[in-house]
Amino acid sequence: MSSVPRNTRLYNQAIEILRLSRSISNYLVYDLAPLESNGTENPYVYFTGDIVRHSDSLAPEIIKAESQTFQDDRLRHAASLDRLTSSLYATCERLERAESSGKDFVRLLRSEVRKFRKLQHKWMMTL
Repeated sequence: MSSVPRNTRLYNQAIEILRLSRSISNYLVYDLAPLESNGTENPYVYFTGDIVRHSDSLAPEIIKAESQTFQDDRLRHAASLDRLTSSLYATCERLERAESSGKDFVRLLRSEVRKFRKLQHKWMMTL
């Protein structure tokens, strides 16, 4: 399995999303970690981990899709990448609803995911 992707623009965008989501998660976790006034935890704190988990899977899925011999396998990995991207986008939308000072950073991540989606759709046509 080759570790060098053919579409470096898409791959580099996935790596950038990973870096950005890790930074945002580290920032937001301190903002959302304290308990609420009624003693419960903020439900949005778990979404910070979800954005890292989803974005961490983007780049390996690109490499898996491009390294497959058969088109059905390539399309299966491309569909998986599409689901990951949709989940990441939805999680960003949820995090924007959180009472946090980092909403602007989440909007930035969401715009990067939109750019990634455009690149991804073009890439899927070449598989």
